[in-house]
Amino acid sequence: MQEFQSIYPAVAALAGALVALAIYHVAVARPARARTAALLETHDDLISGGAGGAAGRLAALESSDASLRAALESAGARIGVLEALAASDLSRCGFVRYDAFTDSEAGLSYALALLNRQGDGVVVTSIYTRDGTRTFGKPVAAFKPTVQASPEELEAIERARSPAS
Repeated sequence: MQEFQSIYPAVAALAGALVALAIYHVAVARPARARTAALLETHDDLISGGAGGAAGRLAALESSDASLRAALESAGARIGVLEALAASDLSRCGFVRYDAFTDSEAGLSYALALLNRQGDGVVVTSIYTRDGTRTFGKPVAAFKPTVQASPEELEAIERARSPAS
């Protein structure tokens, strides 16, 4: 019986500790867990933007991010193709009307310069006379004709070179 007398205080201490733990759980831990659950629900509502939780919203954002990256890469490739095309386009033009001969005052002769951004292209000249029309084409490189050009052709090239063209 002496053995049991030393166990009773230990059992009583254990029972007291369990009661204290139950009181702590009811008084402190359960309300803290309820507040945490309420905060988590508020967090999910704020992040989700609608039905579903924050994890679902984050997964949707990751998926959206991946599709945006793919679209950006596609747009970058398309821009590269367009820049290559733009290097050879005839985006600069200059046009000059004039009278090739003093006896013709109709202004039916013209010089038309069609150049790309680097100034390479052609200047087309059409000279009107009473007997007919003659048309000539002359190559242009870096805004300079590669063969001798008339003043009107040089003016058409200069108009094509100016930013307002």
